Amino acid sequence: MTRRRDASIVRRNLSIQSYRENEMNQSVHRLGVSEARLVKRALKLKPCDQGDLDAAIREIDEIFGLDDVSLDECGWKLNVAYDASRTCIDCVEEALVNNGVQLKDNWWTRFKREHYKFVDQNVKDNANQEPWSCH
Repeated sequence: MTRRRDASIVRRNLSIQSYRENEMNQSVHRLGVSEARLVKRALKLKPCDQGDLDAAIREIDEIFGLDDVSLDECGWKLNVAYDASRTCIDCVEEALVNNGVQLKDNWWTRFKREHYKFVDQNVKDNANQEPWSCH
């Protein structure tokens, strides 16, 4: 009997500890970024000049609603996280084009861009709707 009680106390203490760790590990987002509307995107880029790429990343980093931007230089992959109710993939693409950086032009990249645009518009539309329930 005491072993069961001890085991349940240990389990309860572990669950309280993991709850506290999760509370402490909650990420802090930039101003204007909602966790519920945060989307992460990966864009493949054509190889280009490093100066143009740095300028594009700086411009993307200044977009309101953007949470994170990073570059995987090995695969020329730009990783972007933003609040889809505040900005969209078009703003990121515009910043790239303004600085002379081009996206890869293959069917997979075109497919992903169109999917990203659809999801971004869906998130934006749902953010403006008042939630309802039939219960």
